[in-house]
Amino acid sequence: MVCIEQWVDGEKLSPKLTQAYIDLMIRQITYSTPSSQQIFKNQVISNLLQGHIKDETLALQQAALLGIDFSPPRAVILIDATEAILTASYSAEAPSYEQQRRSQAIIASTVTFFNLPDDTICADLGGGQFAVLKASDTKNLHPWANHSGTAADAIGSSWTNLEALKRAANALLEQLREATGTAVCIGIGRYHPGILGVSRSYQDARVALRLGRQFNGQNRVYCLDDLGMAAFACVADERTKVDLALHLLSPLDNEPDLVSTLKVFFGADCALSSTAKQLCIHRNTLTYRLEKIASLTGLDPRRFDEAVQIRLALLLQEFQAC
Repeated sequence: MVCIEQWVDGEKLSPKLTQAYIDLMIRQITYSTPSSQQIFKNQVISNLLQGHIKDETLALQQAALLGIDFSPPRAVILIDATEAILTASYSAEAPSYEQQRRSQAIIASTVTFFNLPDDTICADLGGGQFAVLKASDTKNLHPWANHSGTAADAIGSSWTNLEALKRAANALLEQLREATGTAVCIGIGRYHPGILGVSRSYQDARVALRLGRQFNGQNRVYCLDDLGMAAFACVADERTKVDLALHLLSPLDNEPDLVSTLKVFFGADCALSSTAKQLCIHRNTLTYRLEKIASLTGLDPRRFDEAVQIRLALLLQEFQAC
C-alpha cells in the first residue's frame, strides 16, 4: 500500500500528479532491486552453464527449486543484447533502473515469443547477455520444424532439431530487434545429454556467438555448423571439432563412392581431369558426383572455402577412426 498525505500548509496535489508519483515509486521498487528469487535463478543457471555445478543430483535439486523441468532435452540460446542494455547508464556495482527495465523487457519478450508459462528458463547473465534453456525436442519445436519429411533435421543426437532451433532463433532475433531498436546477436548451442549437458550447449553457443560476431557482425544467428573454416580454425575443443566434422560428413555415411571420389579429388589438387583419369570415369560422371556431394552436404568441393571444410572434416574423421 502507498499512502500520500497532504501537508497542512502544502500545495494541493492533483489526483493525476498523485498517481504519477505512485507509479514512479512502484516502478523504482520493481526494477531497481531484483527480487531474491530472480537473483537466485540467475545465479543457479549461470553456475550450471559455466560448469561450476558438477553434481547432477545437486543440479536437479536446484532446478526443482526454480521449477525448471529437465525431462525434455534442452539446448542453450544465448542472446547478446549488449547494445540495448549497456547504452543505458550503468555501473557494475549498481545497475541502473533503466538497465533493469530493459533487461526485464528482453526476458518478457522472449517468454512471450516462446509462449512460456513464466520466465524460469530465461536468465540474465549480466553484461547484456541472456540465456534461454530451450526445450529442443520435436514437440516443443513443432512451430519451427521442417515438416517436409526430409532427413536433414534428424542426422544425429547432438544435432537433431537444430535447424528448427535456428529458425526459432531467427524469428526471436527479429522480434528482439524490433522491440529494442538496437543490434542483437544470438548464438545457438547443440543439445547434449543430461542436465550437466547444458554447460556444453552453452559453450557451443558462446563460441559460435563470439566467432560469428567477430567475422560476420551483429543481427544474425550463429551456430557452429554455419561458421565455415572459422569453426575448425578457432574452436579449441578437439571433441567439438570432431563432432562437427562427423556432422558435416554424415550425409555421405551411406555413399562410400562419393567419399572415395572426394579423397582422390583432393589428392589430385582438385583437378577434374586428373581425378577422372585416376577413377577411370568420364569427366561428366565426376562432375555429377561432385554436384551430388554439394547437394547432400551443402558444401561444394569445387569452391575453395567449402573444399577446405570438407578436407578438414575428412582428416578429423580419419583421426577419429584411428
